[in-house]
Amino acid sequence: MTKQKELIVKILKAYGHLTAENVYKFAKLTMPNIALGTVYRNLNLMLENNEISKISISNGPDVFDITTKKHNHLVCVKCGKVIDVFENIVNLKKIKCENANILDYNLSINCICDDCAKTKK
Repeated sequence: MTKQKELIVKILKAYGHLTAENVYKFAKLTMPNIALGTVYRNLNLMLENNEISKISISNGPDVFDITTKKHNHLVCVKCGKVIDVFENIVNLKKIKCENANILDYNLSINCICDDCAKTKK
């Protein structure tokens, strides 16, 4: 494993769901010469190797998740915080589709997180 990839894994484990830009900002603190392209390249390789997953956020940049165990997400519509949900909300693989076979799914549920609900904005 390259030093850059090691650092990216360490950052994702420490901070959770991050955009590529945020991973880059944290990486620069430890490795000032790291390039944004290196961060993207490593994240894409990690995605291809199923070492991380990508969560698409409506009206925002994608975030990367180091947790590879199957789970879903709550996404706060106010602050963008992403919260892991490990409970089996629904098993879409059991649904029978006439024109397709479901291979996998990634469910994101919009919410207002507790922090945002407590503050009046």
